[in-house]
Amino acid sequence: MNPRKITIDPITRVEGHGKVTIKLDENGKVSDAFLHIVEFRGFEKFIQGHPYWEAPVLVQRLCGICPVSHHLAAAKAIDQLVGIDPEELSPTATKIRKLLHFGQVFQSHALHFFYLASPDLLFGIDAPAEKRNIVAVATENRELAKKGILMRKFGQEIIKALAGKKIHGILAVPGGVHKSISSEERDYFLNGNEIPNIDTMISWAKEVIDFMKSYHINNSEWVDNFAAYPSNHLALIDKKTGALELYDGRLRSIDFEGNELLNIEDIEYRDHFKEGVEPWSYLKFPYMTKYGREKGWNRVGPLARLNTCTHINTPLAEIERQIFKAYTKNKPNNMTMHTHWARLIELLHCAESIKGLLLDEDIMGTDLVRKGVPRRKGIGVIEAPRGTLIHEYHIDEKGLITKCNLIVSTTHNNEAMNKGVRTVAESVLNEKPEITEPMLNQIEIAIRAYDPCLSCATHALGKMPLIVQLEDHNGNIIDEKIR
Repeated sequence: MNPRKITIDPITRVEGHGKVTIKLDENGKVSDAFLHIVEFRGFEKFIQGHPYWEAPVLVQRLCGICPVSHHLAAAKAIDQLVGIDPEELSPTATKIRKLLHFGQVFQSHALHFFYLASPDLLFGIDAPAEKRNIVAVATENRELAKKGILMRKFGQEIIKALAGKKIHGILAVPGGVHKSISSEERDYFLNGNEIPNIDTMISWAKEVIDFMKSYHINNSEWVDNFAAYPSNHLALIDKKTGALELYDGRLRSIDFEGNELLNIEDIEYRDHFKEGVEPWSYLKFPYMTKYGREKGWNRVGPLARLNTCTHINTPLAEIERQIFKAYTKNKPNNMTMHTHWARLIELLHCAESIKGLLLDEDIMGTDLVRKGVPRRKGIGVIEAPRGTLIHEYHIDEKGLITKCNLIVSTTHNNEAMNKGVRTVAESVLNEKPEITEPMLNQIEIAIRAYDPCLSCATHALGKMPLIVQLEDHNGNIIDEKIR
């Protein structure tokens, strides 16, 4: 049977190039489904031979969405090459880096929720394709769209003030930062003028969380059950208290019932993780060595972070976390669509944290860079907006990079996204084996919940559509659509 090919606009709201294949058995029922990442992964190779101090600048070119995360993960690794562990940075350097990081997570979460996720929530999964976009959101809910745009702008202005540019700026250097913040720059965010101030950001973050809680009440049946499945959850936690930690901490994993599977220093990741490969995807499959490929994979990101932490150390976000946990009676939350709720709680936490740092005199300090005894290997782990991000570098006696390994958040979520695609395919296609527009969007929603950055995970360039193919039991393509 010849394949049928239909091109649908607008293109998908997933940052990356993916292909989904759904296989049917002899009875026309779904037997398996795969999310293929078909771009070649090459960044780890071509960074070799560069001086180590260039890494924080080079690696942020992986992505225009989360360059700060790569910049800081690389910086933490490069710190170790000059003999400095995270706790040995100056208070000014640590707090300036955290301020940059919170600004990045804040703007990224605002971007994902308001621009990418809200059309599905506001208009429904069966809404016409031409309506599922930020323009339609602005038309029907002007205030919501306005707040989303200004919240993202606020985070970007934080980045610009510290790194010089909103995208691909430079702040971190080996062992610290190259600048602090001036009192005028600080007052710009505290008082507001051209943009709303930080107190407004906190207020708006609370409002959008209230919106999401109401949405869950009114749409609990599909929100709770859509692409829901048990999984392990991995994230950084505060080394001493177990609190939510986005910049530096221990790696903790729990299973779907809350049993602890892992609790290690982040630099020990090599002793506890391996990466599986499949012939049908360039994206690897990380898993915990002790538990094997089948049982050792994790989700990462906002949902995982709220599942693994004991509390949040900012008061308003902690109140919201308790409400979030009460929804599952304090058990781990394995409902994929609840990731959006968790993301908004982190949005509030970032706003509170930004205010706390802006009021801290250390951010205007002059102790910027420190050095120790040089080393030949450095590992940096950070919580990017999408989840746990790992950078590892090895250098030779001349300081040139000889080896680089990157495990990005979307790579950690590879198995989870595949699981989501299978779950959706089984629930929709077993009734009618045809790729309809609503079915295609449901697949995207299952993937989109993870806010994947597929170009980040594969380090590729170019236009990035999503291809969905339906195959019969003989491998013949019986339907195909391209976003």
